[in-house]
Amino acid sequence: MFNIVLLEPEKPANTGNIGRTCLLTNSKLHLIRPFYFKMDDKTLRRTGLDYWKDVNIEIYDNYEDFLNKNQNINIYYATTKTNKTYAEAKFKDGDYIMFGKESAGIPESILNSNRNNCIRIPMIKDLKRSLNLANSVNIILFEALKQNNFLDLI
Repeated sequence: MFNIVLLEPEKPANTGNIGRTCLLTNSKLHLIRPFYFKMDDKTLRRTGLDYWKDVNIEIYDNYEDFLNKNQNINIYYATTKTNKTYAEAKFKDGDYIMFGKESAGIPESILNSNRNNCIRIPMIKDLKRSLNLANSVNIILFEALKQNNFLDLI
């Protein structure tokens, strides 16, 4: 099972779509506060469809709480601020893949402390934009699944 971590997610539609992906890939969703929506937000429920109630989800008060409750784990940090692509990572069953909030990504302080595990999705460099969060999660998660023979999903 892979673990998808959203650090301070801002958009309920993205979180709902990611929750749906997690359910359908037998992945666990970890949400780190603060959120910029309520967990009973109708957009969250609508994008997660009737799947939301079945998502394997854990919620944390902050990044430190997440680290305290998940020790000795391997975390990949998705960012636009590295040269290593997600295809170069060697994902293993049980790994965690963290994504930052839509407007700012993962804070530099976290990235700087974890440079060796930072990964990116290749994109045109000069646009200063990035892919939608839900799309980014899907791209990297499915690479991790592919590297692990889809963990018997097929």
